Amino acid sequence: MEAFRFHVFVCDQQKPEGVPCCCARGSGKVLDALRREIGARGLEDEVQITTCGSLGLCEHGPNMIVYPEGVWYSGVTPPDVAEIVRSHFQGGAPVERLMLTDTAAVRSEIRANRERMMAARRAREAAGTLPDDLNDRIRAFQESRAILTALELDLFTAVGGGASAEAVAAAAGTDARATGMLLNALAAMGLLAKQNDNFRNTPVSECYFCASSPDNARPALLHIAHLWPRWSTLTDCVRAGTAMARPEAAAADWTEAFIAAMHRNAAERAPHVVRAVGAEGVRRMLDVGGGSGAYSIAFAKAVPELKSDIVDLAPVAPIAMRHIRKAGLTDRVSIRVGDLRTDQLGHDYGMVFVSAICHMLSPEENCDLLRRCHAALAPGGRIVIQDFILEPDKTAPRWGALFALNMLVGTRAGGSYSEPEYAGWLKSAGFHGIQRVRLPGPAGLMIAAR
Repeated sequence: MEAFRFHVFVCDQQKPEGVPCCCARGSGKVLDALRREIGARGLEDEVQITTCGSLGLCEHGPNMIVYPEGVWYSGVTPPDVAEIVRSHFQGGAPVERLMLTDTAAVRSEIRANRERMMAARRAREAAGTLPDDLNDRIRAFQESRAILTALELDLFTAVGGGASAEAVAAAAGTDARATGMLLNALAAMGLLAKQNDNFRNTPVSECYFCASSPDNARPALLHIAHLWPRWSTLTDCVRAGTAMARPEAAAADWTEAFIAAMHRNAAERAPHVVRAVGAEGVRRMLDVGGGSGAYSIAFAKAVPELKSDIVDLAPVAPIAMRHIRKAGLTDRVSIRVGDLRTDQLGHDYGMVFVSAICHMLSPEENCDLLRRCHAALAPGGRIVIQDFILEPDKTAPRWGALFALNMLVGTRAGGSYSEPEYAGWLKSAGFHGIQRVRLPGPAGLMIAAR
């Protein structure tokens, strides 16, 4: 079967530093150039691009194979891509200067590389060396900390279109020597580019980490930085069984970053949730702990006759109002100050939405909350819970299992809960027709009716 005229396999395997591989020789830039060129020439339906593991010619990469002819290209650079697309994919003439044509030599080199790889693997196993992927996972905190520090200091904004370490340090109020060390590390990670003594942002860091970008994620990512002190207490939390008291960042800073992070997540997920829930016919909605109001706003935009009440704490209310005003929905989305742990929630709502709340609470607190949600619904109304919903053995999804630790270090008795636990709480609160709805990503929905 030939679903496409051409199928291109591009090696993008990353090997340990110092070991030759296509990734280290720039296969990522070749892939980006290839995708852009294919798109620019309108060939998406004729050329399929697939990344793959090692093709066995690691010293000569980046390597790619083009089928159905089986043409091997080696040493491809981004400037070569336009010629390959124009000459080979459009003109039917492979680019000979990049082709490997000596089959025997190719086979011999692949065989030699395979034997070296197997010998190295046997040597590592004999020595009891940690596998690379496991070692990388254990040390991953180092890269994470470097990025978070750069975000806290707003170094990417300071770098701007280009600056020396001394200039960045002057703008950020930091030590020049230490700033240079951090900027070098960020360049090694591919988040900055360095030429001579000047640093500049890469497209990724310019898009997501600079204040001037409309897609700047720094305000939301500062919430991750604020979690760092909590996670450093994990060992003590496991011993004690609950979060350990530690001084936090200033409360206002914490709340702003937390709500910014939740808003960014919600803005991406809200369309999926609205489609999955189907709120047509709902006139009144209660958004419990609704934060920025992102979900209330999404439901109100999808259902013109719907009005939503958000219940959240006093520090959150002005943040939510900013988003509600920006959406032009002050006549249909309102916020009232309240405590979801203790307050009565109202009555006669067609839907109660509880997103990213249950993981903060203990099982007993969740049972109490769901009973109050039941009382707030009109007969036939529905409750919609969005959260990490674990499988019965609580080992999947992976991010849900890890998030349980986030609740261990950050709350008195919160955690990630399983589908049977949610179903049991809902049934105990008086709900029926309980169902789980799976969505893309680690979080899902539990939906039930009064």
